[in-house]
Amino acid sequence: MNYVAWSFACLYVLDVLLLGSFAFEIKSRGVDSIFLNGKWNLMNSNSSLSLSADVPGCVHTALQSQGFISDPYYRFNDLVYRWISLDNWTYTTSFSLPDHVRGKEKAVLVFEGVDTVSTISLNGVIIGKTDNMFRRYDFEVTGLLKDKENLLQVWLTSAVIYASQRSHAHSQYRVPPDCPPPVQKGECHVNFIRKAQNSFSWDWGPSFPTLGIWKDVRLEIFNTLRLQSFTTSPKYDTDHSSWNVEVELFFNVVVLSKGFVRLSIPLLDSEAEFQLSLTPGQSKKTFGLQVNQNASIMFWWPFGHGDQFLYDLNIEINLEGGETFNAERMVAFRTVELVQEPLPSSPGLSFYFRINGKPIFLKGSNWIPVHAFQDQVTTDMITILLRSVQKANMNALRVWGGGVYEQDVFYTLCDMYGIMIWQDFMFACALYPTEKEFIQTVRTEVTQQVQRLKSHPSIIIWSGNNENEAAIATNWFNITVAERPLYVKDYVNLYVDNIRDIVLQEDSTRPFIVSSPTNGIESEKEGWVAHDPYDPQNGDTHYYNYTRDCWNWNEFPRTRFASEFGFQSWPSLSTLSKVSVPSDWDFNSDFSAHRQHHQDGNQQMLKQAELHYILPNSTDPVQRYRDTIYITQVMQAQCVKIQTEFYRRSRSTIVDGKGHTMGALYWQLNDIWQGPSWSSVEFGGKWKMLQYWATDFYAPVLSVGLENIGDMLIYTISDSHTGEHKVKAQVELYSWSSFDAVCSLESNWTTIKEGESTLVFQRTVSAVLTECGNCTRRSCVITFHLSSPNGEMIGPQNHMFLSSPRYAEGFQKPNITFTVKDAEIVQNYAVTLHSSFPAVYVWLDVDDVPGHFNVNGFLMLSPSLTVIFGAWRPTTVEEITAKLHVTSLRDVY
Repeated sequence: MNYVAWSFACLYVLDVLLLGSFAFEIKSRGVDSIFLNGKWNLMNSNSSLSLSADVPGCVHTALQSQGFISDPYYRFNDLVYRWISLDNWTYTTSFSLPDHVRGKEKAVLVFEGVDTVSTISLNGVIIGKTDNMFRRYDFEVTGLLKDKENLLQVWLTSAVIYASQRSHAHSQYRVPPDCPPPVQKGECHVNFIRKAQNSFSWDWGPSFPTLGIWKDVRLEIFNTLRLQSFTTSPKYDTDHSSWNVEVELFFNVVVLSKGFVRLSIPLLDSEAEFQLSLTPGQSKKTFGLQVNQNASIMFWWPFGHGDQFLYDLNIEINLEGGETFNAERMVAFRTVELVQEPLPSSPGLSFYFRINGKPIFLKGSNWIPVHAFQDQVTTDMITILLRSVQKANMNALRVWGGGVYEQDVFYTLCDMYGIMIWQDFMFACALYPTEKEFIQTVRTEVTQQVQRLKSHPSIIIWSGNNENEAAIATNWFNITVAERPLYVKDYVNLYVDNIRDIVLQEDSTRPFIVSSPTNGIESEKEGWVAHDPYDPQNGDTHYYNYTRDCWNWNEFPRTRFASEFGFQSWPSLSTLSKVSVPSDWDFNSDFSAHRQHHQDGNQQMLKQAELHYILPNSTDPVQRYRDTIYITQVMQAQCVKIQTEFYRRSRSTIVDGKGHTMGALYWQLNDIWQGPSWSSVEFGGKWKMLQYWATDFYAPVLSVGLENIGDMLIYTISDSHTGEHKVKAQVELYSWSSFDAVCSLESNWTTIKEGESTLVFQRTVSAVLTECGNCTRRSCVITFHLSSPNGEMIGPQNHMFLSSPRYAEGFQKPNITFTVKDAEIVQNYAVTLHSSFPAVYVWLDVDDVPGHFNVNGFLMLSPSLTVIFGAWRPTTVEEITAKLHVTSLRDVY
């Protein structure tokens, strides 16, 4: 296994400090911003509950912090506290105006985010309504303000009741689905409200239809104008081989104003000044800064392909009356293309990304909301998750369309880390209404979000929705043939005529696709809903199959781009214990059934595991529960490893017209709560076995072994940007009863090139076993790695089984013991393991001590091995020794 950086915690602290310099800020002389965040009063509909509540915040968080409810994630509380979402709530605050702002010409009350349906009043006058969680709302309140004791109220309507009412009002035809599957224990008609779709439940998360003021509230008071926002878009001029930074400035103007705008990038010795003339009303002005052609521009590259250079762009606005506005943002220079073109010997089109002219294989996962209560998502949580992404050699994430458009800090960190973002718009697994009011709020949502996010180089593509093309094409909702044209018309209206139209107007620097999965250009040719959106010869695919043997790589689609695939597992007992009691710790308990939101999910995990492993059978129920969690994580890691390796080695091959795979994004990276899911990182940041394994199967240079028609094959895959490598495969066979290799084999020297999958070793399995003499399929395991001419190992060591471990012969309990010592690096501890026999999937778990091991879930083929644990908080040798559990495959039966 690759070593995970031990300085994780130190890098995390540094990143948080750097964020301040990368965040954009508008400083102005002439506009006063009065933030109304802080303590508000919160009351339910019948006034039986009245309490103090934080803004930004939500009702659930306020009730918990004031002691009215316990942890909503605890046991069955998602059902116990359903009443909260079915009630209406009112937020109230009062404020006075500072002396220096009284009498100014204009005042605007800005709500950055209201969740979701509300009526807002100021001093008894209704100033507006909200119906979209993803929008900013600006309300002009000039003339309504008093010098003292201004009363501001936000009356929130139950999202559940509102959605139901909107659905019933849509009487012409149904807009499915009405409700989630019963196993999800959720609420109905979420597609009728512009709110995080997962908040009504999903197959990996709870139903908490939140209410609240989830982003900042402020009052902006001014005489002349305010600069509302700005965007920056570096664009490459191929005709002149030069770069131009397009800057858009969005103003709210009270009186005719003149002045000048100065743009500069000091590090590139580039500066320009422009005249500015503004008339009253809303105004957008666009300027272009031509980058000095003599300057040496350093590109922004995805992680693993180069550095992430970010340049400081300064914006200075000076008005004739003396008012000034200053803003800055980090900009990056990179180009992105989605290449869909014919391939030799293959029908259909390619589907891959070219960054700065270079084809890039996307390696990563899918991102879901970090918490059901967005006000509880911290910079720490996001930073730890994104550092985990980078440490696992990932270069991409897909922000899934059923959650939220993420915080600014998320995208800023992705810019810093070189993590490419596939950004969905927030529509998922449903059809949607297309009434005028719904379309209008969506248009505003999309416009605001594109303007907010398009300055980030990390975002490489916009996608209109998650799986809605497939929902129509494969008839998820039992729509009749006669009705189908109506739903296709609505689909095109929403995603093509409106969302796509806005994106193409607002952003010409990155591609847009209408859905995922999609056939891309082929879907467009077929009227935007393809006959088969899962066609592996066009576009991207989502693929799940829990009943077929995941070790059989022939079952997987040889797709152009795998944007979703995965298997479930359970999180660790230390994670679950925070929301459960010992009587819950049984795979057949009510708690285990309640927490599982995927139909037959618990049974599917065990059946898949049982294909290759003997299931846990300890007579101690808690130990059996812990072992069962372990075996689900083993199964998940092995299944996703095999599938990901298949996609990576398919990047440069075409078989039966299929292949040229250029992306693998497994489902999913993170968890929203403590429960079974497809995640590789548990709620709270603890790594599952899959996350540790991802550091290897996403390594820049990887060797992959497989058996095909009796042949043992080893391929190398290289994403390394350091050029060609001369390598040979070193192969060793070990019996289950000895630490001494039974035999060693090696390949001839082969030159591997960046961006290619190359066969480096091929022999029949029977020949390998014959040559080794003392090995059979069941008595030995094969390990292999790549070596350079100077004997250095290139890439991680890998392994393959010639039969399922459940049938292994000579498999002994390894009787692993350990000692813990201080590693003489701050918060790092050396764990030395001692084993009597070779051990498979050796797993170290330090309970609730947060941190990472440098390796985990590994084959132990030596009598002793030292691994390093990097803690995220102060701990001791004694605590780690007391809490460390070591498990191997043979220990669970």
